[in-house]
Order: sequence, then C-alpha cells, then structure tokens
Amino acid sequence: MAMLEVKDLCVNYGMIKALKGISFDVNEGEVIALIGANGAGKTTTLHTLTGILHAKSGSIVFEGMELTKTPAHNIVKLGIAHVPEGRRIFQQLTVLDNLKLGAFIRNDKDGIAEDMEKIYKRFPRLAERKSQIAGTLSGGEQQMLAMGRALMSRPKMIVMDEPSMGLSPIMVSEIFNIITSIREDGTTVLLVEQNAKKALSIADRAYVLETGKITLSGMASDLINDEKVRKAYLGE
Repeated sequence: MAMLEVKDLCVNYGMIKALKGISFDVNEGEVIALIGANGAGKTTTLHTLTGILHAKSGSIVFEGMELTKTPAHNIVKLGIAHVPEGRRIFQQLTVLDNLKLGAFIRNDKDGIAEDMEKIYKRFPRLAERKSQIAGTLSGGEQQMLAMGRALMSRPKMIVMDEPSMGLSPIMVSEIFNIITSIREDGTTVLLVEQNAKKALSIADRAYVLETGKITLSGMASDLINDEKVRKAYLGE
C-alpha cells in the first residue's frame, strides 16, 4: 500500500472548483513532483493534504489513516510536515526560535537537541546565524530555515511548495541538492515546483496538474522527455 493515497479529491473556493476529482499516490521513500501552471491547483492540493483547506469530497489516506477531517496540528503529529510557498517563517523571531517552533509537537528534549545539531550540520549558515532575526536573512537562507523548521518535527513525509521561488540559480541548485539529501536520509518528499526541469531531474515520478485535473503522470525520467511537457513546462 502507498504511504499516501489521494482519491477523487474535490476542493472548492466558493463557486470555483479548484480541484476536480484528482487521484494520486506517494510511496515511502519517493520524491514525487507535482507540476503545472499557476492556478492549476498545486498549492490547493498541498493545503488540503495538510489540513489548511477542507475537501468537498474524496479521500486522503496517510499510512492507512483518513485525513480529510483531521486538524492540521494532528496531521503534523502523524508525520507530514509542510514547507509553505513564500517560506512563512516567523520574521520577528530568531533562527533558533523558528527551529524550536518546528518541534512544537515534541517533548523529547534530548532528541530535539540532537535534531537541532543535525539541522545545523545540514545548514551551516543557520548555525552561523542562529541568534539572528529570521526576517533579516537572505531569501535562500529563509528557505533553508523553512525546510529546517519542517524537519524538526521528524516528519515521515515533507511537502514543499515552490522551494526555489525567487532564488538565484546557485541557490536553486543548493536547495535541490538539499531536497535530494532529505530523501536519502529516509524522508519521503512531495514537491510542488514551477521549475519543472529541476523538479523532474530529482523526482522518481510526477503528476501534471491542469486547471484542477491531473492530465498526465508517469516516471519523471519519461515526462522530462515528453514533447507536451517539454513545450508547456520546460520552455523547449
């Protein structure tokens, strides 16, 4: 059985049908990419998975548990962490306090301290700036902080929304290297990313969303060579 199974998921914004019965699955240990144009429903999908939005119908099953009526904080406890679009760090708090808030569901002090050291090892710049106010960090550093904060909950699966948005090409490469290393450490990744070429280059499988429907799916290595995908999303 897949780690995450989404079936016939429908989500409305008032009269607007944002998701029109999408179905997909994520297996443990995979990187899955969701690609599509602005307004296709990618962020809506992640917000519904993590309890920020509520589904009109359909099901979301994570490790055998139905999530559609589960509050967001309980979804974090079950093992899904969210790195939102635009970072959404706590701008007025320090780097250290942001990371501590990522572990709000935990009470194992020794484990939290151990994971903090792992985060500093993975993101040396955060270690250098742990006492700095988070809002003064560069865009790339804020993205690292958002990822580090999510990892502090010890997730089984991490969902990331546009992690490369607004970053320099060098920083984009660094962020994608980090995503690959997160998977190598055993965390499953569901990735929404407008940089389709980069996303497909690290993903195992991918789904293409168009106006609330999945129109294409398959191995990422196949989709990156698909003529329709290349024209629509890879600028070729």
